[in-house]
Amino acid sequence: MAKQSEGGMKVITTNRKAYHEYHIEDTIEAGIALTGSEVKSIAAGKVNLSDAYCRVENGEMWLVNMHVAPYENAPIYGHDPRRKRKLLLHKWEIERLRGKAEQKGYTLIPLKLYFRNGKIKVEIGLVRGRRQYDKREAIKRRDIERELRREMGRG
Repeated sequence: MAKQSEGGMKVITTNRKAYHEYHIEDTIEAGIALTGSEVKSIAAGKVNLSDAYCRVENGEMWLVNMHVAPYENAPIYGHDPRRKRKLLLHKWEIERLRGKAEQKGYTLIPLKLYFRNGKIKVEIGLVRGRRQYDKREAIKRRDIERELRREMGRG
């Protein structure tokens, strides 16, 4: 279920895989066009961002491969769990992100899905892939910080 955080924002889900696999260069908040049954399912936390990515087509930004489980109480025809969903951004924001994403090694990935003032928002990140040794370094740094916090708690 969604967790309450500061600023009237309830985080529904985060893309933990993206934080491990990629180095995040820039982030932007976008609205998302959803059907009613998708909103109900997302509010229940039945969504997965792990394989999702963003793509610009015909001047519009689309979220591709995000899995939203069908809502149990929806009609039989419901929604397609993996359909591509339109992201709501200004034209200048789309063009800026498209220009950066076309550079070699960069891609657009959804990082977080959350409620803000009653509307579902997506945090999109402009990311660059990490090398294997960078991932190992990040894990080592995280373990050291965890040990320091643990030692400080005992002292």
